[in-house]
Amino acid sequence: MDAKVNSLNWFEISVADISRAKKFYETIFGINLESVEMMGMKMAMFPSEPGSGKANGGLCESDMHKPSADGVKIYLNGDPDLSDALGKVESAGGKITMPKTDIGEDFGHMAFFIDTEGNVIGLHSNG
Repeated sequence: MDAKVNSLNWFEISVADISRAKKFYETIFGINLESVEMMGMKMAMFPSEPGSGKANGGLCESDMHKPSADGVKIYLNGDPDLSDALGKVESAGGKITMPKTDIGEDFGHMAFFIDTEGNVIGLHSNG
């Protein structure tokens, strides 16, 4: 594997209600998600830079996508300080399950929350 290739290429966060989940993530990150439909799925895409080599992804609602607190964990980028997004989680309808936690000088901070769909999502920031 080429060392320049990211280990994460694409992510999908399973949702039961695309409108509710889109509003939640737009609120906590202060971003706009682009709504699309493809292959029978309703999706809301996180902002991306096509061709940049950075991982992209979105929210997905379909018969194949079942929100869950178990299973694979992803960490969304909370830079420069994940406290900004984390501070909006509960007022947007989510629940903080692990507050901002120092993981060492070289690694920054992390936190976990449950989104409006029941997924456990991690946040990471260098600050």
